[in-house]
Amino acid sequence: MRDSLDDIAVFVEAAEAGGFAAGAARLNLTRSAVGKAVARLEARLGVRLFHRTTRLQSLTEDGEAFFHHCRRALAEIRAGHALIETGRQAVSGRLRVSVPLSFGRRCVAPILLALARRHQGLSLEIDFSDRPVDLVEEGFDLSVRTGRIGDSGSLMARLLMRQRMMLVAAPDYLERRGTPASLEDLALHDCIVYRRQGRNERWRFPDESGGLRELVVDGRIGADDIETINEAALSGFGIAYLPCWLVQEEVTGGRLVGLLTSSTEGRRADIHAVWPKAPYLPTRVRAAIDALAAELPGRAVPQAQDVRTGANLSTILL
Repeated sequence: MRDSLDDIAVFVEAAEAGGFAAGAARLNLTRSAVGKAVARLEARLGVRLFHRTTRLQSLTEDGEAFFHHCRRALAEIRAGHALIETGRQAVSGRLRVSVPLSFGRRCVAPILLALARRHQGLSLEIDFSDRPVDLVEEGFDLSVRTGRIGDSGSLMARLLMRQRMMLVAAPDYLERRGTPASLEDLALHDCIVYRRQGRNERWRFPDESGGLRELVVDGRIGADDIETINEAALSGFGIAYLPCWLVQEEVTGGRLVGLLTSSTEGRRADIHAVWPKAPYLPTRVRAAIDALAAELPGRAVPQAQDVRTGANLSTILL
């Protein structure tokens, strides 16, 4: 079996290099040794893998198909070797992480700082921004993102938690404008919207079919920072739709009132760890992802009490 794997590795190198001579140069072997390895492989398979002339070699149709499978298999084997090797190493090196502004400051950063405290060889660089970042182009090892993750063949993602959302308003705003009785009533109210690049984000609520219903809302105040939206709600500017971890203390203390809780029940926004796709994960990146998955749900909703029933607010874990 070992000899077969060695011959496959030689075959892949020759195919990638475009011939026996170039493959031999890559492997520091003779051209004859490469030719013999390919011949042994052909004999075992019972097919011809290369067309041969006195000067050139090119893959046959069978060789082309076999090459693609072998290349993927060798990549997996090398990734496994690398994973074992990195598993023996300490958590060290520089870790660059992109996190959302408010959620990053309140929930993510303390976990990463605790990780750096446990591993003295780890250097940490945290970028706080709500803008979408290009991890590969900008050199980030990891990002924490809220909301939907688009399809990308160059990225990997792991669901860390799902945060509950809540409609809230200050008591004095509700005294002046009344309390909405349905989601349709939101059109009659000032809503404090999350605004990105001049456009208002739509509010999404669960519908009866288990999907999401989108509402277009508007108001005098808009911002691309949820801390500012929270402050505007506390100041009585209107109704805001915010994550529970941000507003739970204000609701418990009576400075904000939860609205239409039966209509928003079940609405949760996904929070993912996202990193560039690679044959293996560096130990420092894997350690950060594991720490976030283990600790983030409890930190994001630290023993919070449900504003309606007093029951413990729950998050859904991966």
